[in-house]
Amino acid sequence: MSEEEAIHVADVSEGIGGDATAEPGSPVELPVVDVLTGRSFITGKSGSGKSNTASVVIENLLSNGFPVMIVDTDGEYYGLKEEYEILHAGADDECDIVVSPEHAEKLATLALEQNVPIILDVSGYLEEDTANELLLEVVKQLFAKEKRMKKPFLLVIEECHEYIPEGGGMDETGKMLIKVGKRGRKHGLGIVGISQRPADVKKDFITQCDWLCWHRLTWDNDTKVVGRILGSKYASAVEDLGDGEAFLMTDWDESIRRIQFHRKETFDAGATPGLDDFERPELKSVSSDLVGELQSISDEKERRESEIADLKQELQKKDRRIADLERELEEARDLSDMADQFAQALLGKAEAPYRGGGRPPAGDERLGGTDDGDEGQSVLKSYDEAVAATEESDADPEAETDAAPGPGPSAADGGAEVDADAATGDAATGDAADVDATAADSADEPNPPDDVDPVTRDDVAESALRFDEAIELGTREAVIDELRSRIESLPELSRGMLRHYRREGASDPVAAHIDAGGDGDSGHAYSRHRPIRRAGLIRHAGRGSYAYAVPDLVREAYADRLDEAQVDEIVRAVERVFVPSAELDYPPDAAPAEVGDRAPAGDDEAEENTDTDAADGDEEPSAPTDAGLSDAARRFAERSER
Repeated sequence: MSEEEAIHVADVSEGIGGDATAEPGSPVELPVVDVLTGRSFITGKSGSGKSNTASVVIENLLSNGFPVMIVDTDGEYYGLKEEYEILHAGADDECDIVVSPEHAEKLATLALEQNVPIILDVSGYLEEDTANELLLEVVKQLFAKEKRMKKPFLLVIEECHEYIPEGGGMDETGKMLIKVGKRGRKHGLGIVGISQRPADVKKDFITQCDWLCWHRLTWDNDTKVVGRILGSKYASAVEDLGDGEAFLMTDWDESIRRIQFHRKETFDAGATPGLDDFERPELKSVSSDLVGELQSISDEKERRESEIADLKQELQKKDRRIADLERELEEARDLSDMADQFAQALLGKAEAPYRGGGRPPAGDERLGGTDDGDEGQSVLKSYDEAVAATEESDADPEAETDAAPGPGPSAADGGAEVDADAATGDAATGDAADVDATAADSADEPNPPDDVDPVTRDDVAESALRFDEAIELGTREAVIDELRSRIESLPELSRGMLRHYRREGASDPVAAHIDAGGDGDSGHAYSRHRPIRRAGLIRHAGRGSYAYAVPDLVREAYADRLDEAQVDEIVRAVERVFVPSAELDYPPDAAPAEVGDRAPAGDDEAEENTDTDAADGDEEPSAPTDAGLSDAARRFAERSER
């Protein structure tokens, strides 16, 4: 292509703004290089001939072998296929190929590297965002490739006021077109903007143009634009231009000429329909290889979309399964709670006659008594069944509450434990502390079960779900707040048991219960042990023992991304809500002698232990040591070993 090549698109016309140096009818030619690499603006009201002008320029370029890309917003350029092998890409079935933003790079490659002229028909997209994204990606690819290739190429944009409006609201597509207008020329990428409303087009674009065509305009705001750019006499004359007539302003010869553009030679698909029958011409087809390359991209997109749909369907199934499991878990909890309440009711019913210090009345059917003097045995049997039911419900939430009778404490061993209220309210029951001591010293006391209610995989999953719902992964304050809230929600005696597990590392519920100020009754111990286990703060360690689990919860919350020093720091922050400050400076398994005295006088825990001992009897409470087991707990542990 030589610098002197030109295309004949119009002839000089008579009237205001005519060319004084040329006779009417003289040919008007446009230099090809300036058209392909320059910036142009073609405007005029509907029916004035602006789309015909663009088509005449495009036909001349195609006839000389120069490819272009036309962004068609109204689907009116497919008539070019009557004479030229041009790829019609868009969203309609009438297009050669249906394309999406995924095709952008391939379209730019075909246009620049294989010289394929393209009509990018965006009129058929139902979603405006999809059309904008497609245009944006195509222009980006053209601009990027032209920086390397430096090949003259023309981009034609119909209804450009929709992309580069004057009043603001320009999106990324408009900004990219402005970028092409300002910097595309140096790379060989030219642009032509077409609009029927020059007042609505961003003036930064119009003022950058090398050549402009002003067809007939009648709206006052539009003629004012003509007056500001061409002069007042042109503002008046532009209203009287005939169809196809225009004022042509060019930078290469610094002239303004009144010209008459030729009529386009191909089918005019944009003409206003009339009464005559509309007959679509026979259109040229493009190479099947070109369509095949684009179709492979479409097939790949459909395959990915199908895979995504399958994955979404599978995810929905899993979500439904999770919902079903959560519902079953909730139902299991309700059953467990009902079993606990029933067992406690049986236990309270069995203890009732002993709280009064006497035997149940003869013939009392509620306690299983009879008139022949077997009342005491019936009461003991009911009590044994209640204790067994309590222990079994703690070991298995779904177990039947009506457990078979088993060995239990006899009347000679002190009978049922006397609670604090009964001890203080009825002198006939005797000293509660004496009863506890008698129970602790009894050789017939039942051993706690070896394995009560272990933490299962479902418990671990539930704990993880609670963390996911309550915190964002890696947020230190959220992890601390979550664990603190679990501990603060525990009953006081359960928190004391948690302190015992912290000191001992691994222990059993009865020893923890005694150390926290409770009694040696396994039913009471496992009942107060249950909230700690359900909160995930301890975990089953085998053979009836449980281990302190707060450090493990911290590690799991951070997916094991913390070193031990960081884990210890967060654990200490959590433990401040239930561990006295004197113990925080020592590791959880420190010996009592290392810790020394516990908290100073007036510490909340000391007050709690004092209150508990006072409730159990009138004797002076024995203060347990700060670290390790209390005396009662040690006696219980030694007795268990024997």
